[in-house]
Amino acid sequence: MDRRGFLASSTSAALLAGCATLPERPVATTTEAAHGACLPPVLVAENRIIRTVAGLRPYRESGFVVRAENLGSKRLVHNYGHGGAGITLSWGSSRLATGLGLAAASGPVAVLGAGVMGLSTALMAQERGYAVTIYTENLPPHTTSNIAGGQIFPASLYEPDAVDDAWMAQFIAAMDYSWRRFQLMVGDDYGIRWLPTYEGAGGGTFDPYQPGAEILEDSANPFHTQRIRRYFTMYVETGRYLRQLTADFLRAGGRFVIRRFETPSEVAGLPESVVFNCTGLGARDLFGDEGMVPKRGQLAILIPQPEVQYAYSIGSAYMFPRADGIVLGGTFETGVGDPVTTPEGIARIIQRHKALVPSTCKS
Repeated sequence: MDRRGFLASSTSAALLAGCATLPERPVATTTEAAHGACLPPVLVAENRIIRTVAGLRPYRESGFVVRAENLGSKRLVHNYGHGGAGITLSWGSSRLATGLGLAAASGPVAVLGAGVMGLSTALMAQERGYAVTIYTENLPPHTTSNIAGGQIFPASLYEPDAVDDAWMAQFIAAMDYSWRRFQLMVGDDYGIRWLPTYEGAGGGTFDPYQPGAEILEDSANPFHTQRIRRYFTMYVETGRYLRQLTADFLRAGGRFVIRRFETPSEVAGLPESVVFNCTGLGARDLFGDEGMVPKRGQLAILIPQPEVQYAYSIGSAYMFPRADGIVLGGTFETGVGDPVTTPEGIARIIQRHKALVPSTCKS
């Protein structure tokens, strides 16, 4: 599946074009303005690795689930299965979920899971005036969301042949709201910023979530191995972002309860009348979703380089600069459920990125 699977459908591209709210093109960065076709290279070397991490994307061929059902006397709302687009879709998907659940709430509500989906759902419920308890086995920084690279663009999300028009409409609504919500949060507090992004140009199709997109002429292309498209999008420093969401949740009166649930009947025993299931991969065992498949992603984090103010996604390799390090990724291991790095996986990542060093800047 193409990393940006939702673009594979011409129908979805047309719907997106009619639905999204587009920002003005961000101002070019100092790097772009000063250097044009050359970019400060990422110094890719084994001895510059400061840590390696692996996470499991909660992937479903038929896309994420936002659905309500009854669990005994409770309203249970599912909000999980976002693949590699959990941070990207978090606000919009949580808005859909709270829209399905809060009308049935007669008091405080419960959220299962403290990753980005659980925190976003909890915050949206608080914005509506509800008291919220998050029940979770792990808190940030020990969640899958902490491993995410943090590009605001849906990736590794679904198989085009496995979704219908109703799901696509749900996805479009989630993406549109998230896209606008993240724009309001840009800044150091949440660790969100705009960056020019370079991507291998296939058919040259642009979409509403690639503002300023253009195919670069050879003279302006810093990656000379293939045609390149450049556009702007937002990036999230995930550690800082999740810390801030956690602080916002606690500041609004939220509370955490550390607890693992083994069966739906345990969830039914909670005191809250409405429960939001944001357990990600945990939904497979807890609620019997056999369509949930882990996709392991490994990352190598390099020593930070403040001069690198761009990102790229070329072939299976992607790079995001963050204050906590240069993130190098490019593994999508379907069905692998062990969240650990391997020497072979990290070696492949380093090798791929060494081959993608752009034109160096001349003084």
